[in-house]
Amino acid sequence: MRATRIATLSSVLALVLAAAAPPVAAQPGRIRLILQITVDQLRGDLPTRYFDRLGEGGLRYLLESGTVYSDAHHAHANNETIVGHTTLATGAHPADHGLISNVWFDRERGKLVYNVEDAGFPLLTTGADVDDATEIDPTQRVATSEGRSPNNILTSTFSDELAAHTNGKAKIFGVSVKDRGAISMAGHAGKAFWFSKAKGEFVTSSYYYERYPDWVVTWNQKAVPRAYANTSWTLLADPARYLFGEDDDQPWETDFPGFGRVFPHPYGGAEGRYFTTLLTLSPAGDEITVDFAKTLLVAEGLGKDDIPDYLAVSFSSTDYVGHIFGPSSLETEDNLLRLDRTLADLLSFVDAEVGLGRTLIVLAADHGAPEVPGYLQSLGLDGGHVDPAQVAAPPGLDALEERFGSSADLIESYFPPYVFLDRDLIRQRELSAAEVEGAIAALIEGVPGVHSVIASHELIEGHPPSTRPREQVFNNHHPIRSGDLYVVVDRNWFIADFDGLSVASNHGSPWSYDSWVPIVFAGAGVPAQTIKRRVQTVAVAPTLAALVGTKPPNGSSGELLNEVFE
Repeated sequence: MRATRIATLSSVLALVLAAAAPPVAAQPGRIRLILQITVDQLRGDLPTRYFDRLGEGGLRYLLESGTVYSDAHHAHANNETIVGHTTLATGAHPADHGLISNVWFDRERGKLVYNVEDAGFPLLTTGADVDDATEIDPTQRVATSEGRSPNNILTSTFSDELAAHTNGKAKIFGVSVKDRGAISMAGHAGKAFWFSKAKGEFVTSSYYYERYPDWVVTWNQKAVPRAYANTSWTLLADPARYLFGEDDDQPWETDFPGFGRVFPHPYGGAEGRYFTTLLTLSPAGDEITVDFAKTLLVAEGLGKDDIPDYLAVSFSSTDYVGHIFGPSSLETEDNLLRLDRTLADLLSFVDAEVGLGRTLIVLAADHGAPEVPGYLQSLGLDGGHVDPAQVAAPPGLDALEERFGSSADLIESYFPPYVFLDRDLIRQRELSAAEVEGAIAALIEGVPGVHSVIASHELIEGHPPSTRPREQVFNNHHPIRSGDLYVVVDRNWFIADFDGLSVASNHGSPWSYDSWVPIVFAGAGVPAQTIKRRVQTVAVAPTLAALVGTKPPNGSSGELLNEVFE
């Protein structure tokens, strides 16, 4: 009896200890490559929306063979490209990693700055960022130099910790059409390459190299993008097989010059002004990115020894297609089916070169996307566009003049989602910053399509967040870079103006359609399962660190995704 009781107690104790034990890192040598895939604007429902038509080896492989988190969300308010990428890379909220927006107002310099701009590290290719075809990505026009680096990221990334853990022997690379998509994931210790639409080549800056590696020169000389000249983006299958097959030409879609709103979408000649831009507005941008990434993997010998290497590939086309045509469009549907093929091509190549059993894969997205108001209205649902001019100069502003003096001067800049007030002027007039913020916030809240305006003094004074959007704004607030007022738009409303180009869809809100993204871990023995509990994207980086055995990034606040270790 006593022996049986001791055995029982031992069993219970073993179970308790097992439950309390931390996740076990992968065995040394098991993981030779970490492949981090980020799909720009891949809202959480999009990977499975067209599941019945997915091929083998791409999204279907990840969804069926990996650990899938179907209710993953960013916990910050400003769901933009650099914010989401850096959160995935660092496991930190923007309040800590500092990348609170694609663009913010630098008070010391008195101007708007672009997130990865750094005049101290010019591009190795002169004129590679001088692009007169940036209508679909005007945030880059804010940059006043062609320098780029990760120096604005205030915390370490997972890739930085991998470099430190391996004494700098891990090979670390980030690749994307977008500079911010590559730089954020490569971190401070890695190397990044991105696509220059001005040159039709992949480029980098002097932060990473003194001169291009020979293999990059060779790849650029091949002029891979030119193979698309005088061809078109066509449908993979008969329109009858598509959910949106009868809805190709919708009035809310953007008619980009020379590209049109209906299939086929012509790229035009290689010398055309918008040729390289049109490639990025289609699946071609992702195909070109994978071609470069495959060349990099072989040339740099990734995954060839027991020291795990890191390759981040950020796919940008889903974002550009979503902006132009909307997430519920024939173009987005076809793009996702083609992205599935592109992913299958990449994973097949990695399997042949490294082996998927030795490759740890994580797929996620930097943000989701709202539906186009016109599409919602066609279904009897509400949606609309916010006028940014009214936010920058809200009706009734003149009425504050008697109270604060010339009131128009108090607003220094507005770049969504932040309004920046002239703090020097407020001090000179000996005004209460909190009173000025509150008065202007009340006016902006009267603008059609504005849900609420949250003043920075409320966040600094530590007012406890009472709603999820307020908590997300708190997570987004950096005391130096953030503006004085955070403008939260209504659900299904957004600012459609992109530097004069009216886009179909635009993300950047705290609402669930913008925060909801997939998280999938696969390969290297990760179990096949779907987890439906709500998780946050700040969990990705520390989970990667635990799997590989490195320290978590130094600003990380995410909880481990323990199911990946089961």
